[in-house]
Amino acid sequence: MSDRYFRLMERHQKLDEALRIARDLLDVLRLRSLKCAVKARLAALFLRRPEAFLATV
Repeated sequence: MSDRYFRLMERHQKLDEALRIARDLLDVLRLRSLKCAVKARLAALFLRRPEAFLATV
């Protein structure tokens, strides 16, 4: 697992925890938006990996 992938996974988990704690609607919306952005980066990073391509064939 690359450092970048690890950091993104760690950030995703921290956003999950912050969402569990959040009470204000605006905070929840902001955190969801950030989480979606991190999730998109993770997906893009995963799809660039050679073993991901082999798994789809």
